[in-house]
Amino acid sequence: MREYDLIVIGAGPGGYEAAFEAADLGMKTALIEKDAPGGTCLNRGCIPTKSLLHGAERYRAMKESEAFGVLAGEVSFDLARMQARKRQVVVQLRTGIESTAKRKKVDLIQGTGTVAGPGTVLVRDERDGEERLKAAHILIATGSVPVKLPIPGTDLPGVVNSDALLESEKSIGRLVIIGGGVIGAEFAALYRALGTEVTVLEAMPQLLPNLDREMAQSLKMQMKKQGIQVCTGARVEEIHRAKTGGLVCAYSLEKGQQAERAIAEADTVLVCVGRKPCTEGLFAEGAVPETDRGRIRVNGRFETSLPGVYAIGDVIGGIMLAHAAAAEGKNAVRYMKGLPPAADLRFVPSCVYTDPEIACVGMTEEEAKAAGLEPESRKALMGANGKTLLTGGDRGYIRAVWEKKSGKLLGAQMMCQRATDMIGEFTLALSAGLTREEMARAIRPHPTFSEAITEALR
Repeated sequence: MREYDLIVIGAGPGGYEAAFEAADLGMKTALIEKDAPGGTCLNRGCIPTKSLLHGAERYRAMKESEAFGVLAGEVSFDLARMQARKRQVVVQLRTGIESTAKRKKVDLIQGTGTVAGPGTVLVRDERDGEERLKAAHILIATGSVPVKLPIPGTDLPGVVNSDALLESEKSIGRLVIIGGGVIGAEFAALYRALGTEVTVLEAMPQLLPNLDREMAQSLKMQMKKQGIQVCTGARVEEIHRAKTGGLVCAYSLEKGQQAERAIAEADTVLVCVGRKPCTEGLFAEGAVPETDRGRIRVNGRFETSLPGVYAIGDVIGGIMLAHAAAAEGKNAVRYMKGLPPAADLRFVPSCVYTDPEIACVGMTEEEAKAAGLEPESRKALMGANGKTLLTGGDRGYIRAVWEKKSGKLLGAQMMCQRATDMIGEFTLALSAGLTREEMARAIRPHPTFSEAITEALR
Protein backbone atom coordinates (compact mmCIF):
# COMPACT_ATOMS: atom_id res chain seq x y z
CA MET A 1 0.00 0.00 0.00
CA ARG A 2 1.50 3.31 -1.12
CA GLU A 3 1.40 6.15 1.41
CA TYR A 4 1.35 9.89 0.76
CA ASP A 5 1.08 13.19 2.57
CA LEU A 6 -1.68 14.24 0.14
CA ILE A 7 -3.91 12.47 -2.38
CA VAL A 8 -5.78 14.71 -4.83
CA ILE A 9 -8.77 13.24 -6.68
CA GLY A 10 -9.34 15.10 -9.96
CA ALA A 11 -6.64 16.59 -12.19
CA GLY A 12 -8.44 19.70 -13.40
CA PRO A 13 -7.06 23.21 -12.69
CA GLY A 14 -8.03 22.99 -9.02
CA GLY A 15 -6.54 19.53 -8.59
CA TYR A 16 -3.27 19.86 -10.44
CA GLU A 17 -2.51 23.34 -9.07
CA ALA A 18 -3.11 21.99 -5.55
CA ALA A 19 -0.87 18.99 -6.22
CA PHE A 20 1.93 21.20 -7.56
CA GLU A 21 1.61 23.58 -4.58
CA ALA A 22 1.83 20.61 -2.22
CA ALA A 23 4.93 19.28 -3.97
CA ASP A 24 6.58 22.69 -3.73
CA LEU A 25 5.88 22.62 0.02
CA GLY A 26 7.60 19.25 0.37
CA MET A 27 4.51 17.02 0.53
CA LYS A 28 4.62 13.58 -1.09
CA THR A 29 1.64 13.85 -3.44
CA ALA A 30 -0.50 11.64 -5.67
CA LEU A 31 -2.86 13.06 -8.31
CA ILE A 32 -5.67 10.72 -9.45
CA GLU A 33 -7.55 11.27 -12.72
CA LYS A 34 -10.02 8.90 -14.39
CA ASP A 35 -9.93 10.74 -17.73
CA ALA A 36 -7.26 13.07 -19.11
CA PRO A 37 -5.22 15.58 -17.07
CA GLY A 38 -6.60 19.11 -17.32
CA GLY A 39 -10.20 18.30 -16.42
CA THR A 40 -13.21 19.96 -18.04
CA CYS A 41 -11.39 23.28 -18.49
CA LEU A 42 -8.64 21.93 -20.71
CA ASN A 43 -10.39 19.03 -22.43
CA ARG A 44 -14.07 20.04 -22.74
CA GLY A 45 -14.40 23.67 -21.68
CA CYS A 46 -12.30 26.83 -21.44
CA ILE A 47 -9.47 26.01 -23.83
CA PRO A 48 -11.43 24.17 -26.58
CA THR A 49 -14.16 26.83 -26.76
CA LYS A 50 -11.68 29.70 -26.89
CA SER A 51 -9.62 27.93 -29.54
CA LEU A 52 -12.68 27.50 -31.77
CA LEU A 53 -13.87 31.05 -31.01
CA HIS A 54 -10.48 32.39 -32.08
CA GLY A 55 -10.76 30.56 -35.39
CA ALA A 56 -14.29 31.88 -35.93
CA GLU A 57 -13.14 35.42 -35.13
CA ARG A 58 -10.35 35.16 -37.71
CA TYR A 59 -12.83 33.95 -40.31
CA ARG A 60 -15.17 36.84 -39.61
CA ALA A 61 -12.28 39.35 -39.61
CA MET A 62 -11.17 38.15 -43.05
CA LYS A 63 -14.69 38.58 -44.39
CA GLU A 64 -14.76 42.14 -43.07
CA SER A 65 -11.20 43.01 -44.11
CA GLU A 66 -12.23 45.11 -47.12
CA ALA A 67 -13.24 47.94 -44.76
CA PHE A 68 -9.55 48.13 -43.74
CA GLY A 69 -8.24 48.10 -47.29
CA VAL A 70 -7.38 44.40 -47.31
CA LEU A 71 -8.85 42.40 -50.21
CA ALA A 72 -8.93 38.73 -49.29
CA GLY A 73 -11.01 37.33 -52.13
CA GLU A 74 -13.35 34.44 -51.43
CA VAL A 75 -13.05 33.30 -47.81
CA SER A 76 -14.24 30.00 -46.37
CA PHE A 77 -13.62 27.88 -43.29
CA ASP A 78 -12.92 24.22 -42.57
CA LEU A 79 -14.39 23.13 -39.23
CA ALA A 80 -12.41 19.88 -39.29
CA ARG A 81 -9.15 21.87 -39.45
CA MET A 82 -10.36 24.17 -36.68
CA GLN A 83 -11.02 21.08 -34.57
CA ALA A 84 -7.58 19.69 -35.41
CA ARG A 85 -5.98 22.95 -34.30
CA LYS A 86 -8.02 22.83 -31.08
CA ARG A 87 -6.85 19.28 -30.35
CA GLN A 88 -3.24 20.29 -30.99
CA VAL A 89 -3.51 23.07 -28.39
CA VAL A 90 -5.19 20.75 -25.87
CA VAL A 91 -2.55 18.02 -26.28
CA GLN A 92 0.27 20.53 -25.93
CA LEU A 93 -1.13 21.92 -22.69
CA ARG A 94 -1.97 18.44 -21.37
CA THR A 95 1.61 17.35 -22.05
CA GLY A 96 2.79 20.37 -20.08
CA ILE A 97 0.75 19.28 -17.05
CA GLU A 98 2.16 15.75 -17.25
CA SER A 99 5.73 17.08 -17.58
CA THR A 100 5.28 19.40 -14.59
CA ALA A 101 3.90 16.54 -12.49
CA LYS A 102 6.94 14.43 -13.38
CA ARG A 103 9.35 17.27 -12.65
CA LYS A 104 7.77 17.98 -9.27
CA LYS A 105 7.67 14.23 -8.46
CA VAL A 106 3.87 14.13 -8.23
CA ASP A 107 2.53 10.60 -8.92
CA LEU A 108 -0.07 10.99 -11.69
CA ILE A 109 -2.31 7.93 -11.34
CA GLN A 110 -4.84 6.90 -14.00
CA GLY A 111 -8.08 5.58 -12.49
CA THR A 112 -11.25 6.33 -10.57
CA GLY A 113 -10.63 7.43 -7.01
CA THR A 114 -13.09 6.61 -4.21
CA VAL A 115 -12.74 7.83 -0.64
CA ALA A 116 -13.08 4.66 1.44
CA GLY A 117 -12.74 6.57 4.71
CA PRO A 118 -10.52 9.20 6.37
CA GLY A 119 -6.99 8.73 5.05
CA THR A 120 -7.88 5.97 2.56
CA VAL A 121 -8.51 6.14 -1.19
CA LEU A 122 -9.40 3.20 -3.42
CA VAL A 123 -8.24 3.55 -7.05
CA ARG A 124 -9.88 1.43 -9.76
CA ASP A 125 -8.51 1.08 -13.27
CA GLU A 126 -9.60 -1.29 -16.05
CA ARG A 127 -6.00 -2.23 -16.84
CA ASP A 128 -4.37 -2.33 -13.41
CA GLY A 129 -7.31 -3.40 -11.28
CA GLU A 130 -7.70 -2.00 -7.78
CA GLU A 131 -5.24 -0.36 -5.41
CA ARG A 132 -5.64 1.07 -1.91
CA LEU A 133 -3.69 4.25 -1.07
CA LYS A 134 -3.14 5.93 2.29
CA ALA A 135 -2.62 9.63 2.99
CA ALA A 136 -2.62 12.11 5.84
CA HIS A 137 -4.79 14.44 3.73
CA ILE A 138 -7.25 13.92 0.86
CA LEU A 139 -8.40 16.70 -1.47
CA ILE A 140 -11.54 16.33 -3.61
CA ALA A 141 -11.35 18.29 -6.88
CA THR A 142 -13.66 16.31 -9.19
CA GLY A 143 -15.37 19.32 -10.78
CA SER A 144 -18.82 19.24 -12.38
CA VAL A 145 -20.84 17.73 -15.23
CA PRO A 146 -23.57 19.20 -17.48
CA VAL A 147 -27.10 19.22 -16.05
CA LYS A 148 -29.66 17.21 -18.03
CA LEU A 149 -32.89 19.03 -18.87
CA PRO A 150 -35.87 17.00 -17.54
CA ILE A 151 -38.12 17.36 -20.60
CA PRO A 152 -39.22 14.95 -23.35
CA GLY A 153 -36.97 14.72 -26.38
CA THR A 154 -33.55 15.40 -24.90
CA ASP A 155 -32.47 11.88 -25.89
CA LEU A 156 -33.20 12.44 -29.60
CA PRO A 157 -30.28 12.30 -32.08
CA GLY A 158 -29.08 15.85 -32.69
CA VAL A 159 -29.80 17.01 -29.14
CA VAL A 160 -26.38 17.45 -27.56
CA ASN A 161 -24.57 18.95 -24.59
CA SER A 162 -21.53 21.21 -24.78
CA ASP A 163 -19.09 18.27 -24.55
CA ALA A 164 -20.49 16.68 -27.73
CA LEU A 165 -20.78 19.92 -29.69
CA LEU A 166 -17.14 20.75 -28.98
CA GLU A 167 -16.14 17.62 -30.92
CA SER A 168 -18.41 18.20 -33.92
CA GLU A 169 -16.74 18.69 -37.30
CA LYS A 170 -19.97 19.28 -39.23
CA SER A 171 -21.29 22.70 -40.19
CA ILE A 172 -24.71 23.43 -38.72
CA GLY A 173 -27.40 25.27 -40.67
CA ARG A 174 -29.73 25.99 -37.74
CA LEU A 175 -28.79 25.77 -34.06
CA VAL A 176 -31.12 26.23 -31.09
CA ILE A 177 -29.36 26.81 -27.78
CA ILE A 178 -31.37 26.08 -24.63
CA GLY A 179 -29.72 28.17 -21.94
CA GLY A 180 -28.48 31.76 -22.18
CA GLY A 181 -25.75 31.58 -19.58
CA VAL A 182 -22.02 31.86 -20.25
CA ILE A 183 -21.77 28.56 -22.17
CA GLY A 184 -24.82 29.31 -24.31
CA ALA A 185 -23.67 32.85 -25.07
CA GLU A 186 -20.21 31.71 -26.17
CA PHE A 187 -21.53 28.93 -28.42
CA ALA A 188 -23.98 31.43 -29.93
CA ALA A 189 -21.08 33.77 -30.77
CA LEU A 190 -19.02 30.90 -32.19
CA TYR A 191 -21.63 29.42 -34.52
CA ARG A 192 -23.10 32.75 -35.64
CA ALA A 193 -19.61 33.84 -36.72
CA LEU A 194 -19.51 30.67 -38.86
CA GLY A 195 -22.78 31.58 -40.56
CA THR A 196 -25.19 29.37 -38.58
CA GLU A 197 -28.75 30.55 -37.87
CA VAL A 198 -28.77 30.70 -34.07
CA THR A 199 -31.68 30.94 -31.63
CA VAL A 200 -31.10 31.25 -27.88
CA LEU A 201 -33.89 30.26 -25.47
CA GLU A 202 -33.35 31.39 -21.87
CA ALA A 203 -35.90 30.66 -19.13
CA MET A 204 -34.86 33.61 -16.94
CA PRO A 205 -35.89 37.23 -17.71
CA GLN A 206 -32.34 38.07 -18.88
CA LEU A 207 -29.29 36.49 -20.49
CA LEU A 208 -26.34 35.76 -18.18
CA PRO A 209 -28.66 35.61 -15.13
CA ASN A 210 -25.79 35.87 -12.64
CA LEU A 211 -24.33 39.06 -14.13
CA ASP A 212 -25.24 42.75 -14.22
CA ARG A 213 -28.68 43.48 -15.73
CA GLU A 214 -27.49 46.33 -17.98
CA MET A 215 -24.65 44.14 -19.24
CA ALA A 216 -27.11 41.34 -20.04
CA GLN A 217 -29.39 43.74 -21.88
CA SER A 218 -26.47 45.14 -23.87
CA LEU A 219 -25.43 41.63 -24.84
CA LYS A 220 -28.97 40.81 -25.97
CA MET A 221 -29.01 43.91 -28.21
CA GLN A 222 -25.58 43.06 -29.60
CA MET A 223 -26.61 39.47 -30.34
CA LYS A 224 -29.70 40.64 -32.20
CA LYS A 225 -27.50 43.04 -34.20
CA GLN A 226 -25.35 40.06 -35.19
CA GLY A 227 -28.42 38.15 -36.36
CA ILE A 228 -28.92 35.90 -33.33
CA GLN A 229 -32.53 35.42 -32.27
CA VAL A 230 -32.80 35.75 -28.49
CA CYS A 231 -35.87 34.78 -26.46
CA THR A 232 -35.74 35.39 -22.70
CA GLY A 233 -38.48 34.16 -20.37
CA ALA A 234 -38.74 31.13 -22.67
CA ARG A 235 -39.43 27.81 -20.93
CA VAL A 236 -38.80 24.83 -23.21
CA GLU A 237 -41.44 22.12 -22.69
CA GLU A 238 -40.42 19.47 -25.20
CA ILE A 239 -38.26 18.64 -28.21
CA HIS A 240 -39.65 16.52 -31.03
CA ARG A 241 -38.76 15.45 -34.55
CA ALA A 242 -40.41 17.38 -37.38
CA LYS A 243 -41.83 15.65 -40.46
CA THR A 244 -39.08 17.33 -42.49
CA GLY A 245 -36.47 15.58 -40.33
CA GLY A 246 -35.36 18.57 -38.28
CA LEU A 247 -35.85 19.20 -34.58
CA VAL A 248 -38.54 21.36 -33.03
CA CYS A 249 -38.28 23.00 -29.61
CA ALA A 250 -41.70 23.85 -28.18
CA TYR A 251 -41.57 26.56 -25.54
CA SER A 252 -43.78 29.02 -23.69
CA LEU A 253 -43.11 32.76 -23.43
CA GLU A 254 -44.21 34.67 -20.37
CA LYS A 255 -46.52 37.53 -21.49
CA GLY A 256 -47.69 39.25 -18.33
CA GLN A 257 -50.09 36.89 -16.57
CA GLN A 258 -50.34 34.61 -19.60
CA ALA A 259 -47.99 32.26 -21.43
CA GLU A 260 -47.74 32.26 -25.22
CA ARG A 261 -46.76 29.04 -27.00
CA ALA A 262 -44.05 29.14 -29.69
CA ILE A 263 -41.59 26.87 -31.51
CA ALA A 264 -38.01 27.07 -32.75
CA GLU A 265 -36.74 24.73 -35.46
CA ALA A 266 -33.20 23.46 -35.72
CA ASP A 267 -30.84 20.89 -37.17
CA THR A 268 -29.01 20.66 -33.83
CA VAL A 269 -30.16 21.54 -30.31
CA LEU A 270 -27.57 22.40 -27.65
CA VAL A 271 -28.72 21.95 -24.05
CA CYS A 272 -26.58 23.97 -21.64
CA VAL A 273 -28.71 24.82 -18.61
CA GLY A 274 -25.96 24.63 -16.03
CA ARG A 275 -23.59 22.20 -14.36
CA LYS A 276 -23.77 20.11 -11.18
CA PRO A 277 -21.07 18.72 -8.85
CA CYS A 278 -19.49 15.45 -9.98
CA THR A 279 -19.74 13.14 -6.97
CA GLU A 280 -20.99 9.84 -8.46
CA GLY A 281 -18.96 6.93 -7.05
CA LEU A 282 -16.72 9.34 -5.16
CA PHE A 283 -17.44 8.07 -1.65
CA ALA A 284 -17.79 4.55 -0.31
CA GLU A 285 -20.76 3.65 1.86
CA GLY A 286 -20.28 5.03 5.34
CA ALA A 287 -17.71 7.60 4.16
CA VAL A 288 -20.00 10.28 2.70
CA PRO A 289 -19.43 13.85 3.94
CA GLU A 290 -22.17 16.39 4.57
CA THR A 291 -23.68 17.83 1.40
CA ASP A 292 -26.08 20.62 0.47
CA ARG A 293 -28.19 20.00 -2.65
CA GLY A 294 -25.47 17.80 -4.08
CA ARG A 295 -22.59 20.13 -3.19
CA ILE A 296 -19.98 19.02 -0.68
CA ARG A 297 -20.11 21.27 2.36
CA VAL A 298 -16.82 22.78 3.53
CA ASN A 299 -15.74 25.32 6.12
CA GLY A 300 -13.56 28.37 5.55
CA ARG A 301 -10.50 26.16 5.33
CA PHE A 302 -12.10 23.84 2.73
CA GLU A 303 -12.44 20.99 5.25
CA THR A 304 -15.36 18.60 4.82
CA SER A 305 -17.13 16.83 7.70
CA LEU A 306 -14.74 13.87 7.20
CA PRO A 307 -11.49 14.29 9.17
CA GLY A 308 -8.54 15.05 6.89
CA VAL A 309 -10.72 15.30 3.77
CA TYR A 310 -10.89 18.64 1.92
CA ALA A 311 -12.83 19.76 -1.18
CA ILE A 312 -12.49 22.65 -3.64
CA GLY A 313 -13.79 23.88 -7.00
CA ASP A 314 -17.07 23.10 -8.74
CA VAL A 315 -17.80 20.16 -6.43
CA ILE A 316 -18.43 22.59 -3.55
CA GLY A 317 -20.58 24.94 -5.66
CA GLY A 318 -20.11 28.68 -5.43
CA ILE A 319 -18.14 30.25 -8.26
CA MET A 320 -17.68 27.51 -10.87
CA LEU A 321 -14.61 28.93 -12.61
CA ALA A 322 -11.25 27.32 -13.35
CA HIS A 323 -9.19 30.14 -11.85
CA ALA A 324 -11.35 30.10 -8.70
CA ALA A 325 -10.76 26.35 -8.29
CA ALA A 326 -7.00 26.79 -8.81
CA ALA A 327 -6.84 29.48 -6.13
CA GLU A 328 -8.96 27.41 -3.73
CA GLY A 329 -6.71 24.40 -4.28
CA LYS A 330 -3.56 26.31 -3.42
CA ASN A 331 -5.18 27.81 -0.33
CA ALA A 332 -6.47 24.42 0.87
CA VAL A 333 -2.97 22.93 0.68
CA ARG A 334 -1.50 25.84 2.61
CA TYR A 335 -4.17 25.44 5.29
CA MET A 336 -3.11 21.78 5.62
CA LYS A 337 0.42 22.99 6.32
CA GLY A 338 -0.66 25.72 8.74
CA LEU A 339 0.39 28.46 6.31
CA PRO A 340 -1.46 31.66 5.30
CA PRO A 341 -3.49 31.47 2.05
CA ALA A 342 -1.77 32.17 -1.27
CA ALA A 343 -4.74 33.78 -3.06
CA ASP A 344 -7.27 36.47 -2.16
CA LEU A 345 -10.65 34.79 -2.78
CA ARG A 346 -12.67 37.92 -1.99
CA PHE A 347 -12.42 39.11 -5.58
CA VAL A 348 -12.82 36.53 -8.35
CA PRO A 349 -13.22 37.95 -11.88
CA SER A 350 -15.82 36.50 -14.26
CA CYS A 351 -15.36 36.51 -18.03
CA VAL A 352 -17.55 35.81 -21.06
CA TYR A 353 -15.84 35.44 -24.45
CA THR A 354 -18.59 36.89 -26.61
CA ASP A 355 -18.10 39.73 -29.10
CA PRO A 356 -17.45 42.15 -27.52
CA GLU A 357 -16.00 40.41 -24.48
CA ILE A 358 -17.56 40.74 -21.03
CA ALA A 359 -15.72 40.82 -17.71
CA CYS A 360 -16.58 41.88 -14.18
CA VAL A 361 -15.22 41.71 -10.65
CA GLY A 362 -16.40 42.88 -7.25
CA MET A 363 -19.74 44.64 -6.71
CA THR A 364 -22.14 46.33 -9.08
CA GLU A 365 -23.69 49.62 -7.96
CA GLU A 366 -26.95 47.82 -7.13
CA GLU A 367 -25.14 45.18 -5.06
CA ALA A 368 -23.27 47.88 -3.15
CA LYS A 369 -26.53 49.65 -2.30
CA ALA A 370 -28.06 46.35 -1.16
CA ALA A 371 -25.05 45.89 1.14
CA GLY A 372 -25.81 49.23 2.81
CA LEU A 373 -23.03 51.18 1.11
CA GLU A 374 -23.26 54.54 -0.65
CA PRO A 375 -21.67 53.88 -4.05
CA GLU A 376 -20.80 56.06 -7.00
CA SER A 377 -19.95 54.91 -10.51
CA ARG A 378 -18.86 56.21 -13.87
CA LYS A 379 -19.13 54.63 -17.28
CA ALA A 380 -16.59 55.31 -20.01
CA LEU A 381 -18.06 54.67 -23.47
CA MET A 382 -15.73 52.83 -25.87
CA GLY A 383 -17.17 54.75 -28.83
CA ALA A 384 -14.77 57.56 -27.85
CA ASN A 385 -11.78 55.22 -27.49
CA GLY A 386 -9.23 55.56 -30.31
CA LYS A 387 -8.12 51.90 -30.30
CA THR A 388 -11.75 50.74 -30.50
CA LEU A 389 -12.43 53.01 -33.47
CA LEU A 390 -9.29 52.16 -35.44
CA THR A 391 -9.82 48.40 -35.00
CA GLY A 392 -13.48 48.62 -36.01
CA GLY A 393 -14.64 47.35 -32.63
CA ASP A 394 -18.22 47.43 -31.45
CA ARG A 395 -19.28 50.03 -28.97
CA GLY A 396 -19.10 49.04 -25.36
CA TYR A 397 -18.20 50.47 -21.99
CA ILE A 398 -16.11 50.22 -18.84
CA ARG A 399 -17.75 51.05 -15.52
CA ALA A 400 -15.94 51.58 -12.24
CA VAL A 401 -17.78 51.51 -8.90
CA TRP A 402 -16.42 53.04 -5.71
CA GLU A 403 -17.57 54.07 -2.23
CA LYS A 404 -18.57 57.74 -2.28
CA LYS A 405 -17.09 58.79 1.06
CA SER A 406 -13.78 56.92 1.05
CA GLY A 407 -13.27 56.55 -2.69
CA LYS A 408 -12.40 52.88 -2.14
CA LEU A 409 -12.98 50.74 -5.22
CA LEU A 410 -15.88 48.30 -4.98
CA GLY A 411 -16.03 46.71 -8.43
CA ALA A 412 -15.92 47.04 -12.20
CA GLN A 413 -17.91 45.86 -15.21
CA MET A 414 -16.55 45.79 -18.77
CA MET A 415 -18.11 45.08 -22.12
CA CYS A 416 -15.51 45.80 -24.77
CA GLN A 417 -12.62 44.36 -26.73
CA ARG A 418 -9.94 42.75 -24.53
CA ALA A 419 -12.17 43.04 -21.45
CA THR A 420 -11.05 39.60 -20.27
CA ASP A 421 -7.42 40.70 -20.35
CA MET A 422 -8.00 44.09 -18.70
CA ILE A 423 -10.19 42.96 -15.79
CA GLY A 424 -7.05 41.79 -13.99
CA GLU A 425 -6.09 45.42 -13.42
CA PHE A 426 -9.26 46.01 -11.41
CA THR A 427 -8.89 42.67 -9.58
CA LEU A 428 -5.42 43.68 -8.41
CA ALA A 429 -6.66 47.13 -7.34
CA LEU A 430 -9.53 45.62 -5.33
CA SER A 431 -7.25 43.08 -3.65
CA ALA A 432 -4.81 45.86 -2.73
CA GLY A 433 -7.63 48.03 -1.35
CA LEU A 434 -6.90 50.95 -3.70
CA THR A 435 -9.08 54.02 -3.99
CA ARG A 436 -10.39 55.43 -7.24
CA GLU A 437 -7.80 58.25 -7.09
CA GLU A 438 -4.91 55.83 -6.49
CA MET A 439 -5.87 53.64 -9.43
CA ALA A 440 -6.45 56.65 -11.70
CA ARG A 441 -2.95 57.97 -10.95
CA ALA A 442 -1.32 55.31 -13.14
CA ILE A 443 -0.45 56.37 -16.71
CA ARG A 444 -1.93 54.05 -19.35
CA PRO A 445 -0.45 54.05 -22.86
CA HIS A 446 -2.04 55.59 -25.94
CA PRO A 447 -3.67 54.33 -28.08
CA THR A 448 -4.98 51.35 -26.10
CA PHE A 449 -8.28 49.95 -24.90
CA SER A 450 -7.00 50.40 -21.32
CA GLU A 451 -7.12 54.20 -21.66
CA ALA A 452 -10.85 53.89 -21.03
CA ILE A 453 -10.06 52.60 -17.53
CA THR A 454 -8.63 56.02 -16.69
CA GLU A 455 -11.73 57.69 -18.13
CA ALA A 456 -13.99 55.51 -16.00
CA LEU A 457 -12.03 56.43 -12.85
CA ARG A 458 -12.02 60.20 -13.33
